[in-house]
Amino acid sequence: MPIVLFAILIDSIGFGIVMPVLPRLVVELAHVSLEDAARIGGYMLAAYAVTQFFAGPILGTLGDSFGRRPVLLFSMLAFAADYAFMAVAPSIAWLFVGRMIAGVAGASYGPANAVLADVTPPEKRGATFGLMGAAFGIGFILGPAMGGLLAGFGTRAPFIAAAVLAGLNALWILTALPETMLPEHRRAFRWGNAHVFAAFRPLLHAGNAGWLLLAAFLWQFAHMVYPATWAFWSEIALGWDEQAIGWSLAASGLAMALVQTLVTGRAIKRWGEERTVVLGILAGGAVFFGYIFVREGWMVYALIPLSAFQALAYPSINALLSRMTDAQHQGALQGGMASLNSVALILAPLVLSQSLAFGAERGFPAGNFVFAAGLAFAALLIVILRVVPKVRTSS
Repeated sequence: MPIVLFAILIDSIGFGIVMPVLPRLVVELAHVSLEDAARIGGYMLAAYAVTQFFAGPILGTLGDSFGRRPVLLFSMLAFAADYAFMAVAPSIAWLFVGRMIAGVAGASYGPANAVLADVTPPEKRGATFGLMGAAFGIGFILGPAMGGLLAGFGTRAPFIAAAVLAGLNALWILTALPETMLPEHRRAFRWGNAHVFAAFRPLLHAGNAGWLLLAAFLWQFAHMVYPATWAFWSEIALGWDEQAIGWSLAASGLAMALVQTLVTGRAIKRWGEERTVVLGILAGGAVFFGYIFVREGWMVYALIPLSAFQALAYPSINALLSRMTDAQHQGALQGGMASLNSVALILAPLVLSQSLAFGAERGFPAGNFVFAAGLAFAALLIVILRVVPKVRTSS
């Protein structure tokens, strides 16, 4: 478990380290305004998500067939090569190619979550998935802060640093990670099983799984407002530079890491996964609504403590679904969840970045958060009305 968590930590540092420079890099390569760069950034994230949608179930099913370790190693090596490629990308088209390669490598979160499911009893998986989120959050403390500092050396410097970190990550996995998928639990690889619908097939017997998956999708769609638009929104609405963007992401990552490390396990133990999902989505939706009215930088930092509690939602959803799935299909489930997130990531940049740009051109740079708040509250209603009552009945 510590090896996988550390691998995700380094991976998230590599992801977060490039975020502060992305707006300026798009402006530099595409020769467009910042508002148009926000739109291009949305298309770029969508390209990333399309490749991840197809790669997630494939990597998850490969992990169920051949083990988690080789799949994770491949993903980290691909990340290292991709960041190096993007560091020298001569045009916006090459940057798009790099993001698509990163989409394949980014599907590694499915196998990583499957490792944690392999080594954790079902009743403790919510807290364990919370630690995964904490590792990602700590990476977001370090990554954006490092990216903001490295921006002083040019817009390509953070990509070079990310390539080095991903290479170290691959070396760590190669030398230290044991295989966690027991031979008796492995199943033959079939292309017919390597897609998102097959990944969720084992859940068909659970009456509330469909509603839970819908709520998970809407929540992930809403939550994508951060990676899809935060850097652009911060510059447009608040006039922040790369350093300010980096520090805000670092502060948010720290707050979420503290919640996922210190609160998630305790909350699930006391209230159960389904009630913890409600608390997480409620906090997230309230914060999205609050950002609509933010006009000063200090207001962001006032909202960050509350926004940290949205980190309760996804580990609890994942734990509920993992409990509904047998050991032979944990990798496929996590790959399917990665694909579900990818659908949200395909749609979110297209919708949220466009709503940000549309509103900003008319003096209202908060259309992205209006949309995100509506999605979050829709997910909340589904969980309260369709998931919580059925979980109570079944228990």
